[in-house]
Amino acid sequence: MIDLRSDTVTCPTDGMWNAMHKAAVGDDVFGEDLGLIALEEKVADLFGMEKGVFVPSGTMGNQIGLKVHTQPADEVIIDENAHIFHSEGAAAGLISGIQLRPLSGDRGVLNTTLVRSAIRNRNDWDPRTRVVALENSSNKGGGTCYPIHVMRELYQLTRERELALHLDGARIWNAAVATGTELREYGAVCDTISVCFSKGLGAPVGSMLLGKEKVIKKARRFRKILGGGMRQAGMLAAAASYALDHHFEKLEEDHRKAKKLAEAVAGSTCFHIDPDHVETNIVLFRVTRGTVDEALAWFESQDVAMIPFGGDTIRATFHFQISDQELETALRAVDSYKGE
Repeated sequence: MIDLRSDTVTCPTDGMWNAMHKAAVGDDVFGEDLGLIALEEKVADLFGMEKGVFVPSGTMGNQIGLKVHTQPADEVIIDENAHIFHSEGAAAGLISGIQLRPLSGDRGVLNTTLVRSAIRNRNDWDPRTRVVALENSSNKGGGTCYPIHVMRELYQLTRERELALHLDGARIWNAAVATGTELREYGAVCDTISVCFSKGLGAPVGSMLLGKEKVIKKARRFRKILGGGMRQAGMLAAAASYALDHHFEKLEEDHRKAKKLAEAVAGSTCFHIDPDHVETNIVLFRVTRGTVDEALAWFESQDVAMIPFGGDTIRATFHFQISDQELETALRAVDSYKGE
Protein backbone atom coordinates (compact mmCIF):
# COMPACT_ATOMS: atom_id res chain seq x y z
CA MET A 1 0.00 0.00 0.00
CA ILE A 2 1.25 3.47 -0.96
CA ASP A 3 0.66 5.32 2.29
CA LEU A 4 -0.23 8.98 1.77
CA ARG A 5 -2.31 9.23 4.95
CA SER A 6 0.35 11.26 6.75
CA ASP A 7 4.06 12.06 6.92
CA THR A 8 4.03 10.37 10.35
CA VAL A 9 3.89 6.85 8.87
CA THR A 10 7.57 6.54 7.95
CA CYS A 11 9.82 3.83 9.39
CA PRO A 12 13.42 4.30 10.56
CA THR A 13 16.02 3.70 7.87
CA ASP A 14 19.01 1.43 8.41
CA GLY A 15 21.17 4.48 9.06
CA MET A 16 18.74 5.78 11.66
CA TRP A 17 18.55 2.38 13.40
CA ASN A 18 22.34 2.32 13.52
CA ALA A 19 22.48 5.81 15.04
CA MET A 20 19.92 4.77 17.66
CA HIS A 21 21.87 1.61 18.47
CA LYS A 22 25.05 3.63 19.10
CA ALA A 23 23.35 6.41 21.07
CA ALA A 24 24.76 7.66 24.34
CA VAL A 25 22.02 7.46 26.97
CA GLY A 26 21.36 8.47 30.56
CA ASP A 27 18.45 9.48 32.77
CA ASP A 28 17.01 12.65 31.28
CA VAL A 29 14.88 13.47 34.32
CA PHE A 30 18.17 13.73 36.19
CA GLY A 31 19.60 15.75 33.31
CA GLU A 32 22.12 13.00 32.49
CA ASP A 33 21.19 11.92 28.95
CA LEU A 34 24.09 13.35 26.95
CA GLY A 35 22.52 12.48 23.62
CA LEU A 36 19.35 14.34 24.44
CA ILE A 37 21.27 17.32 25.82
CA ALA A 38 23.26 17.45 22.58
CA LEU A 39 20.07 17.41 20.48
CA GLU A 40 18.47 20.18 22.54
CA GLU A 41 21.56 22.33 22.09
CA LYS A 42 21.76 21.51 18.38
CA VAL A 43 18.16 22.46 17.59
CA ALA A 44 18.20 25.57 19.78
CA ASP A 45 21.29 26.72 17.90
CA LEU A 46 19.64 26.06 14.52
CA PHE A 47 16.87 28.50 15.45
CA GLY A 48 19.11 30.94 17.32
CA MET A 49 17.18 30.35 20.54
CA GLU A 50 18.60 29.90 24.02
CA LYS A 51 17.29 26.49 25.08
CA GLY A 52 15.18 23.53 24.06
CA VAL A 53 13.37 20.73 25.85
CA PHE A 54 12.55 17.41 24.18
CA VAL A 55 8.93 16.24 24.51
CA PRO A 56 7.15 13.10 23.31
CA SER A 57 4.71 14.84 20.96
CA GLY A 58 3.86 18.04 19.16
CA THR A 59 0.67 18.34 21.16
CA MET A 60 2.63 18.33 24.41
CA GLY A 61 5.06 20.88 22.97
CA ASN A 62 2.23 23.20 22.00
CA GLN A 63 0.35 22.82 25.26
CA ILE A 64 3.44 23.49 27.36
CA GLY A 65 4.14 26.44 25.08
CA LEU A 66 0.75 27.90 25.96
CA LYS A 67 1.09 26.99 29.62
CA VAL A 68 4.35 28.89 30.18
CA HIS A 69 2.84 32.11 28.80
CA THR A 70 -0.59 32.12 30.45
CA GLN A 71 -2.64 32.05 33.63
CA PRO A 72 -6.17 30.64 33.99
CA ALA A 73 -8.84 32.90 32.39
CA ASP A 74 -6.38 34.18 29.77
CA GLU A 75 -7.07 33.99 26.04
CA VAL A 76 -5.02 32.86 23.03
CA ILE A 77 -5.61 34.25 19.55
CA ILE A 78 -5.44 31.54 16.94
CA ASP A 79 -6.54 30.72 13.40
CA GLU A 80 -9.75 28.69 13.11
CA ASN A 81 -7.87 25.99 11.17
CA ALA A 82 -5.10 25.60 13.75
CA HIS A 83 -4.03 22.19 15.02
CA ILE A 84 -4.14 23.52 18.60
CA PHE A 85 -7.81 24.42 18.07
CA HIS A 86 -8.91 21.34 16.12
CA SER A 87 -6.72 18.41 17.00
CA GLU A 88 -5.43 18.65 20.56
CA GLY A 89 -8.52 17.48 22.43
CA ALA A 90 -9.47 20.87 23.93
CA ALA A 91 -6.31 20.52 26.02
CA ALA A 92 -5.78 24.27 26.44
CA GLY A 93 -8.89 24.58 28.56
CA LEU A 94 -8.20 21.41 30.51
CA ILE A 95 -4.50 21.92 31.19
CA SER A 96 -4.15 25.71 31.37
CA GLY A 97 -7.69 26.94 32.08
CA ILE A 98 -7.54 29.26 29.09
CA GLN A 99 -9.76 29.84 26.10
CA LEU A 100 -8.90 30.02 22.42
CA ARG A 101 -10.20 32.78 20.18
CA PRO A 102 -10.25 31.46 16.60
CA LEU A 103 -10.03 33.93 13.72
CA SER A 104 -10.80 33.36 10.05
CA GLY A 105 -7.44 33.71 8.34
CA ASP A 106 -6.39 32.94 4.78
CA ARG A 107 -5.89 29.15 4.56
CA GLY A 108 -4.56 29.10 8.10
CA VAL A 109 -2.52 32.31 7.93
CA LEU A 110 -3.32 35.33 10.13
CA ASN A 111 -2.35 38.95 9.56
CA THR A 112 -1.90 41.99 11.77
CA THR A 113 -5.28 43.51 10.90
CA LEU A 114 -7.13 40.40 12.08
CA VAL A 115 -5.02 39.96 15.19
CA ARG A 116 -5.08 43.62 16.21
CA SER A 117 -8.89 43.66 16.06
CA ALA A 118 -9.09 40.57 18.32
CA ILE A 119 -6.83 41.79 21.15
CA ARG A 120 -9.01 42.37 24.19
CA ASN A 121 -9.33 45.54 26.21
CA ARG A 122 -8.36 45.34 29.87
CA ASN A 123 -11.86 45.58 31.29
CA ASP A 124 -12.68 43.42 34.29
CA TRP A 125 -15.15 41.46 32.20
CA ASP A 126 -12.69 40.74 29.37
CA PRO A 127 -10.49 37.69 29.23
CA ARG A 128 -6.83 38.72 29.10
CA THR A 129 -5.23 38.28 25.69
CA ARG A 130 -1.80 36.79 26.40
CA VAL A 131 -0.65 34.84 23.35
CA VAL A 132 -0.87 34.85 19.57
CA ALA A 133 -0.38 31.27 18.32
CA LEU A 134 0.56 30.59 14.70
CA GLU A 135 0.98 27.33 12.75
CA ASN A 136 3.62 27.07 10.04
CA SER A 137 2.97 25.29 7.78
CA SER A 138 -0.79 25.08 8.28
CA ASN A 139 -2.03 21.49 8.15
CA LYS A 140 -5.74 22.21 7.62
CA GLY A 141 -4.75 25.14 5.42
CA GLY A 142 -3.25 22.61 3.01
CA GLY A 143 0.40 23.08 3.91
CA THR A 144 0.26 26.87 3.57
CA CYS A 145 3.33 28.79 4.75
CA TYR A 146 3.64 32.11 6.55
CA PRO A 147 5.77 34.61 4.62
CA ILE A 148 8.50 35.69 7.03
CA HIS A 149 7.57 39.36 6.63
CA VAL A 150 4.07 38.58 7.94
CA MET A 151 5.56 36.85 10.95
CA ARG A 152 7.79 39.86 11.59
CA GLU A 153 4.76 42.15 11.48
CA LEU A 154 2.85 39.92 13.89
CA TYR A 155 5.84 39.71 16.22
CA GLN A 156 6.16 43.49 16.26
CA LEU A 157 2.47 43.75 17.14
CA THR A 158 2.93 41.34 20.05
CA ARG A 159 5.85 43.46 21.31
CA GLU A 160 3.69 46.59 21.19
CA ARG A 161 0.84 44.90 23.07
CA GLU A 162 3.00 42.93 25.52
CA LEU A 163 1.86 39.53 24.24
CA ALA A 164 3.77 36.32 23.61
CA LEU A 165 4.03 34.73 20.17
CA HIS A 166 4.01 30.93 20.07
CA LEU A 167 4.65 29.04 16.85
CA ASP A 168 3.35 25.53 16.22
CA GLY A 169 6.19 24.59 13.91
CA ALA A 170 5.38 20.92 13.54
CA ARG A 171 6.20 21.26 9.85
CA ILE A 172 8.44 24.31 10.09
CA TRP A 173 11.06 22.32 8.19
CA ASN A 174 8.74 22.15 5.17
CA ALA A 175 7.93 25.85 5.46
CA ALA A 176 11.61 26.77 5.60
CA VAL A 177 12.43 24.75 2.49
CA ALA A 178 9.39 25.96 0.55
CA THR A 179 9.98 29.66 1.28
CA GLY A 180 13.78 29.68 1.46
CA THR A 181 13.62 31.07 5.00
CA GLU A 182 16.51 30.44 7.40
CA LEU A 183 15.48 28.73 10.63
CA ARG A 184 17.07 31.52 12.66
CA GLU A 185 14.70 34.00 11.03
CA TYR A 186 11.81 32.12 12.63
CA GLY A 187 13.59 32.02 15.96
CA ALA A 188 14.04 35.79 15.87
CA VAL A 189 10.28 36.45 15.71
CA CYS A 190 8.91 33.92 18.23
CA ASP A 191 8.93 33.61 22.00
CA THR A 192 8.44 29.83 21.82
CA ILE A 193 8.49 27.35 18.95
CA SER A 194 7.34 23.75 18.97
CA VAL A 195 9.07 21.66 16.30
CA CYS A 196 8.39 18.04 15.36
CA PHE A 197 10.85 15.35 14.29
CA SER A 198 8.32 12.62 13.47
CA LYS A 199 6.56 14.28 10.54
CA GLY A 200 8.47 15.36 7.42
CA LEU A 201 11.85 14.49 8.93
CA GLY A 202 10.84 10.88 9.53
CA ALA A 203 12.00 10.21 13.09
CA PRO A 204 9.83 7.70 14.99
CA VAL A 205 9.02 9.88 18.02
CA GLY A 206 9.56 13.32 19.40
CA SER A 207 9.19 17.08 19.31
CA MET A 208 10.91 19.99 21.03
CA LEU A 209 9.90 23.27 22.60
CA LEU A 210 12.36 26.14 22.10
CA GLY A 211 12.59 29.48 23.88
CA LYS A 212 14.53 31.55 26.37
CA GLU A 213 16.38 29.70 29.13
CA LYS A 214 14.00 30.93 31.86
CA VAL A 215 10.95 29.84 29.86
CA ILE A 216 12.36 26.40 29.04
CA LYS A 217 13.28 25.80 32.69
CA LYS A 218 9.61 26.38 33.51
CA ALA A 219 8.59 24.19 30.55
CA ARG A 220 10.74 21.32 31.81
CA ARG A 221 8.80 21.24 35.07
CA PHE A 222 5.46 21.24 33.23
CA ARG A 223 6.76 18.41 31.03
CA LYS A 224 7.30 16.31 34.15
CA ILE A 225 3.88 17.22 35.57
CA LEU A 226 2.23 16.14 32.31
CA GLY A 227 4.05 12.81 32.31
CA GLY A 228 6.56 13.73 29.62
CA GLY A 229 9.72 13.21 31.67
CA MET A 230 11.71 10.44 30.01
CA ARG A 231 14.63 8.35 31.12
CA GLN A 232 17.08 6.94 28.54
CA ALA A 233 15.68 8.97 25.67
CA GLY A 234 19.03 9.35 23.91
CA MET A 235 17.96 6.70 21.40
CA LEU A 236 15.08 8.93 20.33
CA ALA A 237 17.40 11.92 20.26
CA ALA A 238 19.77 10.02 17.99
CA ALA A 239 16.91 9.29 15.57
CA ALA A 240 15.87 12.95 15.54
CA SER A 241 19.45 14.14 15.03
CA TYR A 242 19.96 11.66 12.18
CA ALA A 243 16.72 12.84 10.58
CA LEU A 244 17.88 16.45 10.71
CA ASP A 245 21.22 15.57 9.15
CA HIS A 246 19.93 13.23 6.43
CA HIS A 247 16.25 13.89 5.71
CA PHE A 248 15.91 17.66 5.84
CA GLU A 249 17.34 17.92 2.35
CA LYS A 250 14.72 15.47 1.01
CA LEU A 251 11.75 17.75 1.79
CA GLU A 252 11.99 19.57 -1.52
CA GLU A 253 11.30 16.26 -3.28
CA ASP A 254 8.18 15.75 -1.15
CA HIS A 255 6.95 19.16 -2.27
CA ARG A 256 7.63 18.36 -5.93
CA LYS A 257 5.64 15.14 -5.72
CA ALA A 258 2.76 16.86 -3.94
CA LYS A 259 2.61 19.44 -6.71
CA LYS A 260 2.48 16.73 -9.37
CA LEU A 261 -0.41 15.03 -7.61
CA ALA A 262 -2.22 18.37 -7.29
CA GLU A 263 -1.84 18.98 -11.01
CA ALA A 264 -3.30 15.56 -11.79
CA VAL A 265 -6.21 16.20 -9.42
CA ALA A 266 -6.84 19.58 -11.07
CA GLY A 267 -7.09 17.83 -14.42
CA SER A 268 -9.86 15.52 -13.24
CA THR A 269 -13.55 16.36 -13.57
CA CYS A 270 -14.21 14.39 -10.36
CA PHE A 271 -12.14 16.54 -8.01
CA HIS A 272 -11.38 20.19 -7.36
CA ILE A 273 -8.14 21.83 -6.27
CA ASP A 274 -6.13 24.96 -7.01
CA PRO A 275 -2.58 23.63 -7.56
CA ASP A 276 -1.17 27.06 -6.77
CA HIS A 277 -2.28 26.55 -3.18
CA VAL A 278 -0.01 23.52 -2.79
CA GLU A 279 3.18 24.91 -1.28
CA THR A 280 4.61 21.98 0.65
CA ASN A 281 3.90 18.24 1.08
CA ILE A 282 0.16 18.39 1.80
CA VAL A 283 -2.54 18.10 -0.87
CA LEU A 284 -6.16 18.88 0.07
CA PHE A 285 -8.79 18.36 -2.62
CA ARG A 286 -12.56 18.22 -2.81
CA VAL A 287 -14.54 15.35 -4.25
CA THR A 288 -17.08 16.72 -6.74
CA ARG A 289 -18.32 13.44 -8.22
CA GLY A 290 -19.25 10.62 -5.90
CA THR A 291 -18.53 10.74 -2.17
CA VAL A 292 -15.38 10.92 -0.11
CA ASP A 293 -15.91 7.33 1.04
CA GLU A 294 -16.29 6.14 -2.54
CA ALA A 295 -13.18 7.99 -3.64
CA LEU A 296 -11.12 6.66 -0.73
CA ALA A 297 -12.34 3.12 -1.44
CA TRP A 298 -11.30 3.53 -5.06
CA PHE A 299 -7.85 4.76 -4.12
CA GLU A 300 -7.47 1.87 -1.68
CA SER A 301 -8.39 -0.57 -4.44
CA GLN A 302 -5.52 0.96 -6.41
CA ASP A 303 -3.15 0.49 -3.42
CA VAL A 304 -3.16 4.17 -2.48
CA ALA A 305 -4.13 5.23 1.07
CA MET A 306 -5.37 8.77 1.82
CA ILE A 307 -7.60 10.13 4.59
CA PRO A 308 -10.88 12.05 4.84
CA PHE A 309 -10.34 15.61 6.01
CA GLY A 310 -13.79 16.91 6.81
CA GLY A 311 -16.81 17.51 4.61
CA ASP A 312 -16.07 16.61 1.00
CA THR A 313 -12.28 16.89 1.35
CA ILE A 314 -9.46 14.34 1.12
CA ARG A 315 -5.87 14.80 2.28
CA ALA A 316 -2.77 13.25 0.75
CA THR A 317 0.58 13.86 2.44
CA PHE A 318 3.98 13.09 0.96
CA HIS A 319 7.10 11.94 2.77
CA PHE A 320 10.58 10.78 1.81
CA GLN A 321 9.59 7.11 1.65
CA ILE A 322 7.23 7.66 -1.30
CA SER A 323 9.09 6.87 -4.51
CA ASP A 324 8.57 8.33 -7.97
CA GLN A 325 7.18 4.96 -9.05
CA GLU A 326 4.62 5.08 -6.25
CA LEU A 327 3.75 8.65 -7.21
CA GLU A 328 3.00 7.43 -10.74
CA THR A 329 0.64 4.80 -9.32
CA ALA A 330 -1.18 7.54 -7.39
CA LEU A 331 -1.41 9.69 -10.51
CA ARG A 332 -2.95 6.82 -12.47
CA ALA A 333 -5.45 6.23 -9.67
CA VAL A 334 -6.54 9.88 -9.89
CA ASP A 335 -6.83 9.76 -13.66
CA SER A 336 -8.90 6.58 -13.68
CA TYR A 337 -11.40 7.52 -10.96
CA LYS A 338 -14.88 8.08 -12.44
CA GLY A 339 -16.98 8.70 -9.34
CA GLU A 340 -19.78 6.42 -10.42
